[in-house]
Amino acid sequence: MSSAKAPTPRSEGPAPSREPGLAAPEPRRRWRLPSVNSRNTSRHVFIWPALLVILFLSVFPLVSSAYLSLSNLKFTAEGIQITFIGTNHYESLLFGSQASHFIGVLKSPTPLGWIVFGAVVVLVAWGYYRALKGRIGLVGLIGRAILGLLIIGLAWFMVQAVFSDGGRPGTLLVTVIYVGFGITIQYSLGLGLALLATQRLPGRRFFRVVFLLPMMITPVGVAYLFRMLADTSKGPLVPIFAAVGLGDWTWVTDPWLARIMVIVADTWQWTPFFFIVLLAALETQDVQVVEAAQVDGANKRQVFRNITFWAIVPVSVTVILIRSIEAFKIIDLPNVFTRGGPGTATESLTLMAFFDWRTLNLGRSAAIGYMLLFLVTIFAVSYVRLARRQPEADKQSGEEATA
Repeated sequence: MSSAKAPTPRSEGPAPSREPGLAAPEPRRRWRLPSVNSRNTSRHVFIWPALLVILFLSVFPLVSSAYLSLSNLKFTAEGIQITFIGTNHYESLLFGSQASHFIGVLKSPTPLGWIVFGAVVVLVAWGYYRALKGRIGLVGLIGRAILGLLIIGLAWFMVQAVFSDGGRPGTLLVTVIYVGFGITIQYSLGLGLALLATQRLPGRRFFRVVFLLPMMITPVGVAYLFRMLADTSKGPLVPIFAAVGLGDWTWVTDPWLARIMVIVADTWQWTPFFFIVLLAALETQDVQVVEAAQVDGANKRQVFRNITFWAIVPVSVTVILIRSIEAFKIIDLPNVFTRGGPGTATESLTLMAFFDWRTLNLGRSAAIGYMLLFLVTIFAVSYVRLARRQPEADKQSGEEATA
């Protein structure tokens, strides 16, 4: 048997000679454009341009209006003259000549005013005491202390302007009244209508559509509609007013009646917003839990208090926050409905800023806008923190009480 021979290696010849002191040549690099389909390229090409446009449209008005609120702008024959005056506009609104217009006329509270103020102080102190007992850091305690002082200060202004002889709320307090009473009434009515719409009642589908109609009308249209309905001299309800003895009566001369009419019109328009959102939340809750509670002997009130309410709390928190931010900017109804009158009784912060803008007092108009921004920011942050912690504590205390 013959053995196979191993292949002999090929002779590749002598290696190419290099001159001494010269380095080896570097390999050539091919430059390629980045792939259009890559994730990084898509991020830079599609996202960043849109993001820069949004940032510019958001940041530039804030920066320019902030500088404008610290300046005095005048239109002259040579052009626009801007003079930096610091915080004069803010001082004028809070402590100067515009304080009675912005905050209101403040007088000594009546006994009822002292009771209301004392109740607010007790509630703030109780909330801070609960914060001290909880696991909250130093920064959180400082923030809650500042928030509590702001609430007490706002309550003090409110009782001096509302619960006093000769007091009058300004645009800041009027806006707070619109938001507080309006949101409370709208949420209560919307929740009640949503609960009715979930019941097996005849014609509920028809009423689901009818309840949404006011929200489809513009605020200006709602203002003109209620202005016509509330006219006691030539409106469509004149025979009814005359039959009940209100033919010669007018509501536009009374400050509180005018504010109530604005709240009524705003409630009529925005209650459907709460209704449709809360209806969707009620229809998506777990039916098996409700049926199990009813089998265990729970009545409708107990089911709503212990099951249904907690099921719609996250949705309620969100919808109240969104509607509150919108309510702080109310301008159409008081402008068209009452022109801010009688006097400045129904004038909101946004309407006051609009009147200053219309008279070319742009610096003070920007200052009012920033005061509204501060107010809404403080309210939103405080509300979210309170709403995030309070339901868990209330639910836990309720379970302990039930046990």
